[in-house]
Parts: sequence; structure tokens; C-alpha cells
Amino acid sequence: MENFNAFVDGLSGAVFFKVPLLGTQIELIVLYLALPMLFFTLWLGFPNIRQVGRAVRILRTQPQEGEAKGDVSQWGALSTALSGTIGLGNIAGVAVALTMGGPGAILWMFIIGWFAMTVKMAEVTLGLKYRVFDDRGHVHGGPMYVLKAVGAARGWPRVGLALGGSYAFFALFGAIPMVQVNQSFAQVQVVTGMTNGWAYGVFIAGAVALVTLGGAAWLGEVSKRLTPLKVAVYLGGVFAILILHVADIPAALTLIWNGAWSGDAATGGAVGAFVAGMRRAVFASEAGVGSAVMAHSLARTQHPVSEGLVALLEPLLGTMIVCALGGLALVAAGTWNSGLEGIAITSAAFAQVSPWFPWLLAVVVFLFAYSTLVAWGFYGLQAWGYLFGNGPKAQWTYKVLYIVALPPAAAIDLGRVVGIVDSSFFLMAIPNVIALYLCADELRRDVKDYLAHQQDGAT
Repeated sequence: MENFNAFVDGLSGAVFFKVPLLGTQIELIVLYLALPMLFFTLWLGFPNIRQVGRAVRILRTQPQEGEAKGDVSQWGALSTALSGTIGLGNIAGVAVALTMGGPGAILWMFIIGWFAMTVKMAEVTLGLKYRVFDDRGHVHGGPMYVLKAVGAARGWPRVGLALGGSYAFFALFGAIPMVQVNQSFAQVQVVTGMTNGWAYGVFIAGAVALVTLGGAAWLGEVSKRLTPLKVAVYLGGVFAILILHVADIPAALTLIWNGAWSGDAATGGAVGAFVAGMRRAVFASEAGVGSAVMAHSLARTQHPVSEGLVALLEPLLGTMIVCALGGLALVAAGTWNSGLEGIAITSAAFAQVSPWFPWLLAVVVFLFAYSTLVAWGFYGLQAWGYLFGNGPKAQWTYKVLYIVALPPAAAIDLGRVVGIVDSSFFLMAIPNVIALYLCADELRRDVKDYLAHQQDGAT
């Protein structure tokens, strides 16, 4: 056991190795993910400004079943991806950013989220370009398929296989559901006082099984209904806080703006605000990790860039809108510097509206956790299929293992399992970002060709 603990500690230390930046410390993996955000925004001509309107129009005119290849609609694919990215981190993560970097971190989250839009577009475009269809007509995609195809096309088939296999291997561990269940129960427990972890685990396992056993099409149908619901419920609570503190909003905005450029020495000043905001925006958007590519690859579309443009909306909605509004509400409510931590900061802000409002937050926490579990169950299945085949027996084996792992996760101390899962999640970014840089030229050609030949609303 000591050797295992030493291995996990060494792995976590390597993945989250910190380097000095402007007088403070930041994880090297965060910088590794932040750099392509800046590069591809410039390389692809600022699509996060120029193509947002087109992305919305694509969703309004998306191909129907039979009009293009794919398992779900483009809205269903986007909703599935948002199910994974808009999770508990959007609730507790904003509070963490405020604690670490002060109000100024919210502005930097917004700005970095804007840059993340382009990386999301780039990786999803590649995912659609190199997705594959099996004998039954079902689609399979993700960075592992991109890496395999790109390596073969460049005469490096073994390198491509190795990188693709490493991505799928890391994705299997990154998608282990135990951490999400454990963390969601802990947060529900804080809000509601619930103590029976096994009951919660069995309940959420049953709910996840209803979707996981139904396949990709059922996942898309559930996601496109659940994602708007969970966001609406959460933002409803956020807007209630903002209405209650409407007179405090100008002062809160001033705190956020000034904190981004000067900041409180206790939270590291402007540099501390920047680092905290960048860290949380990278974690919240998952841009560069490639996880959402597996969901977008399901989309019915006639051109890869079309779904890439739709993916622009993911960080816009998840980081720039949901996180930013949540952060503004916490600053206006004043709970961000009350000495509380994590979701307790959010719960205290909700409680200011009404004594029963923390229960609304409990519903939000469950919906966010549930949707994340459903989405990551699918991501893990895609990685499993890449490594062990997509036959019925292999798929059912993974689904059963995934569901059975859920109940005990709410009742046991996971300890260093968290270190393995978190490390694996961010190790996924290493081969994925390599693929992005390798394909930078063809990405720009594909985007320019699509935009030159498509009329408004084309898909």
C-alpha cells in the first residue's frame, strides 16, 4: 500500500507540477492548455467573435434524421457535451476561484473562457473529420481516432496508435464515476443533511442506468432536455440572488473589474486573480482535454466544421455565462469572503433569498452531478470500445461495470483514487493538444473552405 500511495503521489505531483508565473505558482498543465487557446484564436481568425452568429443559425437549420450521417442531432450532441462540462465545477469551482483570486478572478474566467471557444471548435472539427462508422452504422469518435488517423496519414502509424491508445487509456481512468458520485453526495449532504450514502448511490446508479443502457440516441434525447433544465434551475436561483442584491451589483462589478487589475494582496493581487481565473476557466471548459469531442462526434452533419462551429457555444454557455453570472451573484451577496469554502459559499448566498433556497441548490447539485455521470459514462464507453472493440459484449461489459461502481462511491473514502482520476483526466490533454498542433494547417484550410462555400444557415 505504501508503494501504491507513493506512486499516486508521484503521479499527481508530476501532472500538477507548478512553475513560477509573474511571482506566483501555477500548474504547468494549465499553461499547456492555455497556450493553444491563444494560438488557435489567432490562427483561425477569431471565430469566437466572427462565427458565433453562424453557430446559432446552424442549430436552427440542423440536418434531420436521414439527411446526414450521425446518431443524434447537432443540438443533442451539444447538449451531451454540455452535460459533461457544466457540472459541479461550475458551482463549487466559481467559489474556489473567488477564494483563491478574489473577485477579479471572475473577469479572467470570462476572458479565458472566450479564448477556450476556439480550441473547442478546433478539436471538435478534427473529431468529426476523423470519426468512423461501424458495420451497424453507429458512429465512434474522439481524439484517439484522430491521433490514429493523423499518425497513419503522416507515415507514423505506430506513433499514432501509441498516442491514440494512451488517450483512450487515460480517458478510461479519467471517466471513473466514483469521484463524481462521492463529491456530489458530499455536497448534497452539506445542503440537505442527508447521511445515507448507500441510498444516494443506489438511487443515482439506477437513474444513470436508465440512460446508459439506452445507447447514444437515448443519451442525446435525455441530454437535450436535461441540460436546459439544469441550467435554467441554477440560473433561476442566481437571478433571484441578483434581484435581491440589485443595489449591490454596480459595486460588485467594480470589485470584479478592479480586482482583475489590482486585487487584494491577500489573494495574490492582480496576478493571483489572473492565475485563479485561468485555472478555473481551463478546468471548467475542458477545452484541450478532448472529452467533449466524443459527444460531438455523434452529430448528424454534412461538414466537420459545421459541428466545430456549434462547439464554439459550449465554453460560451458553460464558462462565460453560467460561471460569470454565478460569480457575480456570489460577489454581490458578499458570501465569497465570509470565511466559508466551496459550495458552502454558494449555499449561503442561496439562503439569503429564502430558507428553503438551499434545497433548490440541492436539486441543482443533483442535476449537475447526474448529467455529468451520464455524459462521462458515454465517454468511458467510447474509450473502452477503442481499446477492446465495439461489439455488444464489450459494450455491455463496460456499462455494467460503470453502473455497479456507482453505489459504493457515495459511502466510502476514496482517498488517493481521486489523485489517479484527476491526473488521468488532465493527462488526456497531452496527446490531444499534440494532435491539434499537428493538424493546424489542415484545420485552417478546412475552416476557410467551409466558410467560403457555405451560405448562411448551411450545415
